[in-house]
Amino acid sequence: MSTLMEDDIKRWTAKRKTALVLDIIQGKTTVAEASRAYDLTPSEVDAWVEEGKRGMENALRSKPLEVKEQYERQVRELQEAYGEAMLELRARKKLASLLGNEDEK
Repeated sequence: MSTLMEDDIKRWTAKRKTALVLDIIQGKTTVAEASRAYDLTPSEVDAWVEEGKRGMENALRSKPLEVKEQYERQVRELQEAYGEAMLELRARKKLASLLGNEDEK
């Protein structure tokens, strides 16, 4: 692990998260190893890695987005995904009612 990592981390600062994410990206450790070593959930570490990737992608753009723009875009994408899921759910319920499968409501 990176030299920025102490054995007993009380608070995960951005600098510590960055060091851990870089170690994962560089193949020095894995998400599973890091989550075990630092008593973190794999989903928490995965979220840090994904956020780091988005940040790097944005930083390497010729015209980087403002943080507000990034979050607004992310919210729009999530709203679209939610809307699609709701449409699919309604369609399944409608199909179930047309087929007489009242159990699936």
